[in-house]
Parts: sequence; C-alpha cells; structure tokens
Amino acid sequence: MKKLNTSPISGMQELLPAKQAIFNNLKNKIAEVYHRHGYLDIETPSIERTEILLAKAGGDTEKQIYKVNKTAESADCADQALRFDHTVPLARYVVEHENDLAFPFKVSQIGLSFRGERAQKGRFREFYQCDIDIIGRQNLPIAYDADILATLISTYNSFEIKTPIIARINNRKITTGLLNFLNLSEKSADIYSIIDHAEKIPVEKTNEALLEIGLNEDDVKKILAFINLHGERSFVVKNLSNLAVTDETFLAGVAELDQVMYLLESMGLSENISADMKIVRGLDYYTGTVFEFFLPEYREIGSMGGGGRYENLTGYFTEQKFPGVGGSIGLTRLFYVLNECGLLPDASDKTIDYAIVPISENEYDYAFNVASKLQAKGSSTTIVLTDKKLGDKITYAAKLAKYGIVIGESEAKSSHLTVKDFDTGKTSDLDLDA
Repeated sequence: MKKLNTSPISGMQELLPAKQAIFNNLKNKIAEVYHRHGYLDIETPSIERTEILLAKAGGDTEKQIYKVNKTAESADCADQALRFDHTVPLARYVVEHENDLAFPFKVSQIGLSFRGERAQKGRFREFYQCDIDIIGRQNLPIAYDADILATLISTYNSFEIKTPIIARINNRKITTGLLNFLNLSEKSADIYSIIDHAEKIPVEKTNEALLEIGLNEDDVKKILAFINLHGERSFVVKNLSNLAVTDETFLAGVAELDQVMYLLESMGLSENISADMKIVRGLDYYTGTVFEFFLPEYREIGSMGGGGRYENLTGYFTEQKFPGVGGSIGLTRLFYVLNECGLLPDASDKTIDYAIVPISENEYDYAFNVASKLQAKGSSTTIVLTDKKLGDKITYAAKLAKYGIVIGESEAKSSHLTVKDFDTGKTSDLDLDA
C-alpha cells in the first residue's frame, strides 16, 4: 500500500487540542467584544463569483485567488473562487440587502479567507480574519472612526497580553494634501509605496528611493521630516500646523485626525494610541483615517492588524454611495506571532473538566446521568467507555481531564460521588444538586 503524505498543505494551520483551545478562546473573545460594542454578526459565503472578487481588486490578486473547480452540473455556471478577504463580499452583501439594513450598519465578520500566495513564516494561505465595519448611506460621521478604533483596542486588551498594544493612527488626506501642496500628486502612488516601506529599511534607502523617482533634494527633506512626525495628538497636530501647508485636503485631514484621537483620549485610551505619519496603508481604497496595531516591545513582528476609512465601499456594484470605516484582526497570524514570542497563556493538555470512569457496563446508565447533569451546569464532561483495567482507564482519564469521578456499584446505589483533582491528587465530595 502506498504511503500517503499526511502533513497539512503548506500555509495551512493545524493545531493540537491544547493550542486549538487557546486559539478558540481568542476567537471567542473577539466575537464577544465585537458584540458588546454593538456590531451585528454576519457570515458571507466562502465561495463568490470570481468577477465579484476581482471587481475592486488589483495587483496580483487574480494570481492569488483559489478558483473552484466544479465537478457537477450547476444552475450557476459562473466562474467561482474562494474569498480572499471579507471586504469585497461585504460590499456585495450591502448592495444585495440594502433595503433590509439599518444605516449606519455596524457589522462584524469572523471566518476563513484564502490566498494562494507563497507560504512563509507567519503568513498563511488559509487564515481567520476578524473584521468590523461601519457602513453609512451617502455619509458617515468621522466619530465612527473612533468607534472602530476603540472596539479594536478593547479587543486586543481582552487578550491580557503582558505588553500593551499601540494603535498608530494617520489620515490619508494629510499626506495627499501635502503632496498636492508640493506639486507631487502625479508621483503619489510611488511616494505612498516608499513611505509604506520606510520603516523596514534604513533612512538612506528611503532617501535614495525618493530621489530615484525624480524628487529634488528639498522635497525629499520635507517628506522625510514629515514622515518622522509621531507621538501624542497635541504634539503632532501642532507640528503639522507649523508646516504652514494651505492645501484644504491637508487641513481637513489634520482636523479629522485631531477629532478621532481626541475622542479616543476622552475614552481613557491615551496609552494605546499614537499619531504617526509613516502609517499610510498600501491599499488604494483608503481615503481618510488609517491605522495599524503594533506591540512596541516586539516591533520586529510587524503589524498586528489595521484598517481605515473608505469613501465608497460599493462603487463597482452600484451608483449609490456607501462610505465606511473598518478594521481587521488577522487571527491566524496573530496567534502565530504571540505563540512564537511566548505571549500566550501556558497551554494545558487538559481541555476537559471531568472524566467519568464507570467500573463496568452496569454503571453506564448512571454515568451518563451524572455526565448530563454536569454538562447542563456548563462543565465539559466525557465518559471513559473502554474495556480496560480500572487503572488503565484512570490513567487515560488523567491525560484528558482536570478532574476524575470513578463510579462503581456503591456509588451508583448511594449517589455519593467523589471527585479527584488529577493535578494535586486531592479528593472532595460532589453535590450534583448544588
């Protein structure tokens, strides 16, 4: 018989039960915080029409999507593919259901996405994205940007990571307005790309890259000074004003940044935010607020998530305007880097509360009765039904559960149960009616 390769496909995460329990706990915390902040949960299909997925995509997206190879006749013969994020499916969802939704629409999506890019350390082909978005119809007040950020900060804080996470915040209008003022708008795409990579390379390389696209030395100095601005709201806003830029887009961006960060400060989140002109986000659909999350003590692991404001989510699907703001936590990558840095809680091999060990088949009915009562109280409970010696069954139970309950003839008759803590060896009585 040919031996098959049983390892998972490259770029796919596969965890043992103890680590899976920690992963699931993080996912549940994210869902809980999103719900507590008033976001309505939806699920869009994993499979979409390829033309929908590519409508607003660019670059190498078409090369990265996983096409669906249909093997059966289907009424829908359209070319299909797996979603690569939640944003495009959300745009389709809003257009499809706009008459049934209340706007602003605060929505969360937690689910798998798929990208056929080259798998590497910390980057996956199948991964959980945990998105929140707020979609308006025709307009959306800037204060909702603060709502998104506050929710994501609260989510990260719920993980109880030992080191605080920082949201580095900017506004695309500021950079756009500065380039307008310097008459560099035609080179904006190249400049955005250079700024986006500036933190990963020496400043000399950034200087060279700006010169190579045709900027003069004076403009390079101004841009380098600009992107080095970061810190508290009052400090950054003051220094932006001191640049004496008169472009209206620039001034609007500064005002929006000031307002969003002021609202976050009023929520007591000053320690979790920093204005930073290096944050521009590479995607071209961001039009205002942009942000990324970092662990300052672990800068080498890069961004832990991000998002921003976009003026028209659905422009490729409808003439109606649906502005929005959103953010995303890449849970699979987040779990990976937190685990690599030792920032996750210690994994316990025991994810089950109780293991019930009936001595013989005669005690099965009572064992199932006890298990159902414990399960009804919210305790995870399993029954050891193997045909082995009692000692072997208890050894097996100790590998699975925190506590063990042995049920023999006397326990079944008297309903007097003793619980053993497998870690300490201590025993105590169990009252199922308490």
